[in-house]
Amino acid sequence: MSKLINITELSKSLNLINKSNNKPLNHVLRYWEKEFKQIKPKKINNRRYYSQKQVEIIKKIQFLLKTKGMTISGVKNVLNTKINKLDDYNSNSLKADYQLRVLNKKSKKVLEKIKKLKLLWQKKHT
Repeated sequence: MSKLINITELSKSLNLINKSNNKPLNHVLRYWEKEFKQIKPKKINNRRYYSQKQVEIIKKIQFLLKTKGMTISGVKNVLNTKINKLDDYNSNSLKADYQLRVLNKKSKKVLEKIKKLKLLWQKKHT
């Protein structure tokens, strides 16, 4: 079974945080839930939990809204088309941009882990 993430953890990972008081902006995710039928968190004890697939959809929505400046109706259109056809939908190649950002984040995490392992190895062998 895949790990579920709660709404606060998701807000923090998406950097949806109020700058003045450092509280997560969970209401943004709840609003997107109402707007996008693709977002269906599991509710356990009246708390929202998101699967990894849901997190990817939400990241895509955030990317299209915030980075590409699309409207909610525009994002709905993109999500309702076949995801594989996303590059054909827009000449700006939204899918390629999104995948590049995901790949960059994963690459940075891998590099951080390699650096930590290297430091541990150096400490052990010195």
